[in-house]
Amino acid sequence: MKNLNKNTKVIVGLSGGVDSSVTALLLLKQGYQVEALFMKNWEEDDKGRYCSSKQDLSDAQSITDKLNIKLHTINFSVDYWDDVFTHFLKEYKKGRTPNPDILCNQKIKFGVFLKHAISLGADKIATGHYARIAKKNGTYQLKTGLDNNKDQSYFLHLLNQYQLSKSLFPLGESNKIDVRNIATENGFVTAKKKDSTGICFIGKRKFSDFLATYLPKQQGNIVDEQGQFIKYHQGLAFYTIGQRKGLEIGGGFGKSGKPWFVADKCIKRNELVVVQGDNTLLYYQTLNTSKPYWINTPPTLPMTCNAKIRYRQQSQPCMINQDNNKQLKIIFKQPQRAITPGQSIVFYDNETCLGGAIIEYR
Repeated sequence: MKNLNKNTKVIVGLSGGVDSSVTALLLLKQGYQVEALFMKNWEEDDKGRYCSSKQDLSDAQSITDKLNIKLHTINFSVDYWDDVFTHFLKEYKKGRTPNPDILCNQKIKFGVFLKHAISLGADKIATGHYARIAKKNGTYQLKTGLDNNKDQSYFLHLLNQYQLSKSLFPLGESNKIDVRNIATENGFVTAKKKDSTGICFIGKRKFSDFLATYLPKQQGNIVDEQGQFIKYHQGLAFYTIGQRKGLEIGGGFGKSGKPWFVADKCIKRNELVVVQGDNTLLYYQTLNTSKPYWINTPPTLPMTCNAKIRYRQQSQPCMINQDNNKQLKIIFKQPQRAITPGQSIVFYDNETCLGGAIIEYR
């Protein structure tokens, strides 16, 4: 059978993790010309990360040596700071909770990395994301990964037609167990390496300490739903809606003995509102968004579809309405827990990701 891929050069974004390692292997088996690129995107000392960038690079080199493919390295730290991290800090200063991974994909992995790969002669790039790309009626669609536990289309909903046309997701039809088995069978050093967690490219850290190095602490009151003072907080930026851990409110506050959760942030008063147990104040049935981004032709509104307000949430039925400013009002069939301003809501039609928007208020 004729190899249709032999003239297609693909550069894999090789992070030093198991997913990107197996991605490179699968592309080689499919007959592509494969090279890899390791991106360094954060210049600060790696102390506190689960796995340092130095170790990641060493693991990436081990994989490319085993596969006998070329490894490029590049530093996108300035791009990451300008295009992702400054926005991240601005949102936290406003008391919102942004999702930097989404912007990181749009601006870095499928932005400057794609541009650089093309300059190196690549026809396409590939990453270890669990998602799929399909072409229908001349346009590209973003599809969910078949492994529901790992589907990452939520993080990719800002990709445009050009980015999708130049991208490959070889793991889209795989599950994590199979990926690790493939890595083990091929003797990859990344086979048992833990999945990366934390902020995109920055890694796993004690988040409040990390954020405190960039944002000043602004003490304010923590109050219950009646406005009764409980204790002081160190700054609204250090908390998110629905948060339980880190409040340090013992059983002596309140009567039920149930755990406390963040229900709201009152920016003007610099107050953090907390409630006990699965309180109704944690649930809202509607939310309003910024102007949406649609991957394909914008749908006719109003319309019904499914939506996620956070990664790994099961899609929820909703109605999408549009106001005169082209922003959206979403009405869910059932109230949703911990709707969080600054986070993204992403829309789906069965397995097809339609696009998304930033949650502005509830």
